[in-house]
Amino acid sequence: MNLSDSKKKLAIAGVICGLVAACLAYFGNPANMAFCIACFIRDTAGALGMHQAEVVQYARPEIIGLVLGAFIISAATKEYRSTAGSSPMIRFILGMVIMIGSLVFLGCPLRMVIRMSAGDLNAWVALIGFILGVGTGVFALKNGFSLGRAHITNKTSGVVLPALMLGVLVLSTATTLLKASEAGPGSLHAPIIMSLIGGLIFGAVAQKSRMCFAGGIRDVMLMKNFDLLTVIGGLFVVMLIFNIATGKFVLGFNTPGIIAHSEHLWNILGMYAVGFAAVLAGGCPLRQLILAGQGSSDSAVTVLGMFAGAAACHNFGLAASGTAMNAETQEIVAGAVPLNGKVAVIICIAVCFLIAFTNKREKA
Repeated sequence: MNLSDSKKKLAIAGVICGLVAACLAYFGNPANMAFCIACFIRDTAGALGMHQAEVVQYARPEIIGLVLGAFIISAATKEYRSTAGSSPMIRFILGMVIMIGSLVFLGCPLRMVIRMSAGDLNAWVALIGFILGVGTGVFALKNGFSLGRAHITNKTSGVVLPALMLGVLVLSTATTLLKASEAGPGSLHAPIIMSLIGGLIFGAVAQKSRMCFAGGIRDVMLMKNFDLLTVIGGLFVVMLIFNIATGKFVLGFNTPGIIAHSEHLWNILGMYAVGFAAVLAGGCPLRQLILAGQGSSDSAVTVLGMFAGAAACHNFGLAASGTAMNAETQEIVAGAVPLNGKVAVIICIAVCFLIAFTNKREKA
């Protein structure tokens, strides 16, 4: 069951995840989004009433499936470990930073790669910031950064987040308590069963392959190890073929309908914050969900921080807007990052530096 012991297996894992994302995009998910951790957590937070942005409210089965898929496969292969105790409140803050940076850029690292495969040059610009952010995190690691060791804890502790996700699934399918968008990105989604199965498959494969976008770049910088980039490469190639085959590949910047903006500095700084915080937290948004599924309460706290960050973004006007076409005038309206979002990103980066250089191994 180990998919991380050879580059061939890792490439196959990436292809499987790419096929899942392509199928979900083909059957209803926003094509340029397909499978975005930040966007889907934001939508789920909206469905739970954590924010009131009506166009981004939908309990995404993919997020639920990711956690449950990681939980099921780790339990089946005896890799489930209930751990906790490694600076949980700092991890909560890092989760918020990851989400704020993502929603200023308009996507997590996974969506950045998917946008790159669709010809969105804004995502290629943002990649610069992401690499620099990961590099800053690696510098902190080399200089003794640590949030301390996690310890084995009660087995039921690690089951809390998977159980909560299962509860959200029940509420979304068996009741009308949760909110659901009637327009906008939140209204675009694949059938529930397909989304859930896709999430389960993606979660299981990501758990066995150790898929992590920040981790892939970190390993290259720290150990000259390119293994994890093989997974991402497989996913990128599949999505590139899908986008070209379906006519979704559009090379350019201000492209209506992509849900992106061309404020390059803030694309760079947004993903810089994400890359920096992801290394400090021990994984990208996808990896945090997978680790939470396999028993890490520390990662579960990071995930809760991401939910809080999503709520803050839409409650306080931090999230960017995407380039769109005015339905009446047919004019292209450029997407933009609001002043609140710009200030928040600068604060987030400052917080990352504070965390990075005040938490040392000897103190931990």
